[in-house]
Amino acid sequence: MRSLVISLFDPPGSPPSEKVVANRDAVSRALSVTEVENDFVEDVYTKISSWYDLFFGPTLHAGRLEAIRRLPLRPGCRILEVGIGTGINAPLYPRDCFVTGIDFSASMLAKAGRRIKAHGVRNVDLIRMDAADLRFADESFDIVYAPYVISVVPDPVRVTREMHRVCRAGGHVVVLNHFRSPNRLLARVERVLSPLTVHIGFKADLDLPGFLEQTGFDPISIEKVNIPRIWSLVTFRKEA
Repeated sequence: MRSLVISLFDPPGSPPSEKVVANRDAVSRALSVTEVENDFVEDVYTKISSWYDLFFGPTLHAGRLEAIRRLPLRPGCRILEVGIGTGINAPLYPRDCFVTGIDFSASMLAKAGRRIKAHGVRNVDLIRMDAADLRFADESFDIVYAPYVISVVPDPVRVTREMHRVCRAGGHVVVLNHFRSPNRLLARVERVLSPLTVHIGFKADLDLPGFLEQTGFDPISIEKVNIPRIWSLVTFRKEA
């Protein structure tokens, strides 16, 4: 078992990093009290696709902007966005990068296609795909980025391992997500709410220490983003 405490360095001007403490059972415990299947997830996003941008667009956009600023982008960079949804991120990428966006929801992808066309974005391709079974060769991308999606997929660990597989050696895997609070009282509230929040697209109680232990990957940073700062930007670097 890895070290139980992950100490993280705060670069000047960055949001405060988290210290993640993993209990002894983190490697085997359930990551959420709520379980979902792909059919359920697809049905949820079909229902919310009509109003997703109106609510989750502005409320989560600060985190999107912060994540894009912190991605190690360079000309010619190959990016996979896992869970591209309605394509809110598509216009934010530099036009000299090559982006592949995948999503399981046909309704969300349809909206993404319309957004890309409206903004004249030509460097983003859209594919319908299950994030737990990525149809890409090993080491296909420089950056694999999952914004606001890990807490809704049926198997977050499998999805993250697939992201790691298709990332090149020396590349980065980045997860932007809400995780269960380390505060015991808030964590209890999130567990109670999770069976409800899953109907609007996320589990409120995803366990970060368990997630890290079960993926087997050590992050190089975990930074708080958005206001309030209850979302985490978790960055892994794939060893060369």
